[in-house]
Amino acid sequence: MPMRICFLSAEYSPFAKTGGLGDVAAALTRYLARRAHDLRVFIPLHGQMELQGVERHPVDFLQGMTVQVGAHAYRYDVQTARVPDSQLWVYLIDCPQLFDRPRIYSDAPDEHVRYLALTRAALDSCQRMGFAPQIVHSNDWHTAFAPLLLRTAYAWDKGVFGNAKSVFTIHNIGYQGVFSAGQAGDLAPGVGVEHLHQADLAAGRVNPMRHGVLYADAVTTVSPTYALEIRTTDGGHGLDADLRARGEAVVGILNGVDYDEWNPATDRYIPHRYDAGDLSGKQLNKEALLDLLRMPAPHTTPLIGMVTRLTQQKGLDLLFDTLPELLATQDVRLVVLGSGEHRYEGFLHGLQARFPGKVVYYSGYSEELAHLIEAASDMFLMPSMYEPCGLNQMYSLKYGTVPIVRRTGGLADSVRHFDPATGQGTGIVFNDYDPGAVRWALATALEWFGWPSVWRRLVLNGMREDFSWDVQGAEYEKLYEGL
Repeated sequence: MPMRICFLSAEYSPFAKTGGLGDVAAALTRYLARRAHDLRVFIPLHGQMELQGVERHPVDFLQGMTVQVGAHAYRYDVQTARVPDSQLWVYLIDCPQLFDRPRIYSDAPDEHVRYLALTRAALDSCQRMGFAPQIVHSNDWHTAFAPLLLRTAYAWDKGVFGNAKSVFTIHNIGYQGVFSAGQAGDLAPGVGVEHLHQADLAAGRVNPMRHGVLYADAVTTVSPTYALEIRTTDGGHGLDADLRARGEAVVGILNGVDYDEWNPATDRYIPHRYDAGDLSGKQLNKEALLDLLRMPAPHTTPLIGMVTRLTQQKGLDLLFDTLPELLATQDVRLVVLGSGEHRYEGFLHGLQARFPGKVVYYSGYSEELAHLIEAASDMFLMPSMYEPCGLNQMYSLKYGTVPIVRRTGGLADSVRHFDPATGQGTGIVFNDYDPGAVRWALATALEWFGWPSVWRRLVLNGMREDFSWDVQGAEYEKLYEGL
């Protein structure tokens, strides 16, 4: 049965994206729209959004609005924009004072104010529209106060929010949006300090994500294994006790993949399309990428790819010794796309200088290059310390690029270690977070790459996997219906 759903996100691909949140928000809502649910998707109009050629219009009755965040009042307009290649329209909260900035996120002291304003503007807009959502789905710390606001500041509006149930999704528990207790008044109007976590207040802080966990009717995260890991002291980043206390209200639903965007048979970014029935295009993409990057190599030379944020979470510390050793002793090629912490960027720049013609590091992000790396590489390396879900390993499987992953979070749920004896499995999976485990995984991958029939079986196993939103989106529908 169609449902009325209000969906809030700080990111939304292709308009604004720094990681998996943008991809998942877009893919899930596109799935829900195809299923004929009545959606209102609210995102900020970030200053650096690429909107050229996007069909968009002002919403005439949502102009010159004001949102109150504590003592601050901000003027905003609402635009509606059509999501490319779909029938779905999203609502853009146009507040230049808060969102017209060089980057999506910052360390500015008003960072929490920006997203409180987004959350309130979205709920205010529902009121102006006369849209009474049955589900209000918020994502990560940015919109984590939505469940609390529904129970307090907006509880009076029974006509619009009287039947609303709240869903809060944790995409990465490592980023909680904590701000000073001295700014707790920014939750007003309608939310007093008595509604906030008192131990946090006493310690001088307010934690948005904790309040999402405490007040949402259902808390989801992006893989079943991650849902278990965040209930532990090591994996919970201080929220494990709250998550354990919520019991069955916390569920893990593995993210899906948008195969309209990530499919080597139809990919608009790659020069040679291919599928499991004819892999010749994959080799041609490899040749094209190596030629583009001036990395000459015979087709028998393995190409390892990485597309990643350069943070400790992604396991890059494990590569400081292992990659130089590999490159010094093996005829391999490595291409890395990503940006982040200076120490990791410096390491990769140094690796490129030390091994010219064998390593290329592209600092930044390019959607076209990301797709080409997936299509061209033989292997894709993800040695994460922790990984809530991860999408690149699922993209890799579809593209016949064998994932080399650590058994954690969504990586454990989506990649099965290959057994050459039985021919079962889809990748190389290692357990321990140490350089020795990475050495073993890379050596295993290179050994199997030298056995063409074994490697082909492994590649085809991965390409037959189905992580589409038709499968995973149905789990969200079941959750919504249950609420």
